[in-house]
Amino acid sequence: MTRRVDVAIVGGGHNALTAAAYLASAGKSVVVLERLSAFGGAAVSAEAFPGVSARLSRYSYLVSLLPQRIISDLGLDIRLARRRYSSYTPLPGTDTGLLVDSGDAARTAASFAAIGAGRDASAWAAFSERTARLASTLFPTVTEPLITRSEAKRLLGDDAAWDAFVEQPVGAAIASTFTSDLVRGVALTDALIGTFASPVDETLRGNRCFLYHVIGGGTGDWDVPVGGMGSVSGALWHAAVDAGAQLVSDAEVTAVTPVGEVTYRHGDSEHRLAATTVLSGVAPFELARLLGETAPRPEGAQVKVNLLLRRLPRLRDSSVEPAAAFGGTFHANEGWERLGVAHAEASAGRVPDPLPCEIYCHSLTDPGILSPELRAAGAQTLTVFALQTPDRLVDASTNDARRAEFEAAVLRSLDAVLAEPIADLVLTDGDGRPCIETKTTLDLEHALRMPGGDIFHGPLDWPFADDDAPLGTPAERWGVQTAHPRILRCGSGAQRGGGVSGIGGHNAAMTVLESSAG
Repeated sequence: MTRRVDVAIVGGGHNALTAAAYLASAGKSVVVLERLSAFGGAAVSAEAFPGVSARLSRYSYLVSLLPQRIISDLGLDIRLARRRYSSYTPLPGTDTGLLVDSGDAARTAASFAAIGAGRDASAWAAFSERTARLASTLFPTVTEPLITRSEAKRLLGDDAAWDAFVEQPVGAAIASTFTSDLVRGVALTDALIGTFASPVDETLRGNRCFLYHVIGGGTGDWDVPVGGMGSVSGALWHAAVDAGAQLVSDAEVTAVTPVGEVTYRHGDSEHRLAATTVLSGVAPFELARLLGETAPRPEGAQVKVNLLLRRLPRLRDSSVEPAAAFGGTFHANEGWERLGVAHAEASAGRVPDPLPCEIYCHSLTDPGILSPELRAAGAQTLTVFALQTPDRLVDASTNDARRAEFEAAVLRSLDAVLAEPIADLVLTDGDGRPCIETKTTLDLEHALRMPGGDIFHGPLDWPFADDDAPLGTPAERWGVQTAHPRILRCGSGAQRGGGVSGIGGHNAAMTVLESSAG
């Protein structure tokens, strides 16, 4: 039998839950269909190691793009903790490094001087002020109908910044601003997280990635979700359920039609919904498959490694305490030249070595994710995000071998800049195995139906419309349109989607409400 509903949502990630909460609160009948047994998609917490009581943010791990408007509108019980330190980056081959201390400008300036980059300290401050203006200008627009490119440029009011961050490769701006290879690399990483690109990328893919990494919250700060990423999805789940949405887990959607019919399998039965509107929380590539159509296959470019350590590792740099170094983002082998060579190595089909890595310690900011016993023993988590590792490096026949190769490369990369081998600090689980969990892009695809392991569900869009873009319909104005009027994008694949933000879900919900009001 076919059941009629106002809105059917395919996929149960955090964006889908956001849309469901808004629409159900507005009186719409909403059904959310999630293939897995739990909701939240990539924004989940899990005890990854058997017999070890540590709830890790298994996939997504930090929050920057979630607007306060969504938290307030939905009454979400979410706590985000600000990190004192921005980053620490060892200078390879030395016993020093660059500490960017958000709470101590003098210490930061002294750290620039210690690595021989004293002239870059003032340039770093000016660069940060410019990205801060970009953030305060653009972020407030992401939960409003799209502004145009010309409007965005006029709002920014800084032609030089617009040219550096939007019109020209952001890597060129970084190279002309800083003299130190290390400082250039630290600035460039925001353009490469989840995006495979060379340092000076003429396609501007890196620019769009950079933009979303520096505008979050209107400040660019990246915060730790207290309780892990699952606390964010959990709050959204409660908001959707309390509003009256029906959430169906273990529901495998098998087909979607342009007229709003959704077929899914639940248990041993097949079910069908006839929806006035279908919201797609899955990647555009996956939606095309469900529609019987084709779409370009995206390509992710990261490896995620979770580790549980008995304590933080010792540093070669005696002037910096490990809690400071790992309290923000720890950059390993992410100098400008190394990032460029790593891109060339991966383009040639090789795992980069040394592998550029971003590391942070959730448990320093939020020790409650560990059991009292682990906390008392001094245990800490480490999350590693390796760059320049595109999906083209793995396939079904090589994934296991590549996973082992990536894991070994991550450990070597860390060992190269630490004072002791990281493997000596890794705890063992209840089965006696090291507490290390490594996920390739193909692992992400298998676990989350994330094509190509692309954490953004496809190439990122600018957070504004081209001047000649059609904006005649609510869906076009909110950036959630598809080729079919009754099907809207509500996930990371929406314009202004990407990251843990809820923005795609919010904007799809606003489209439905605006359309029904008209």
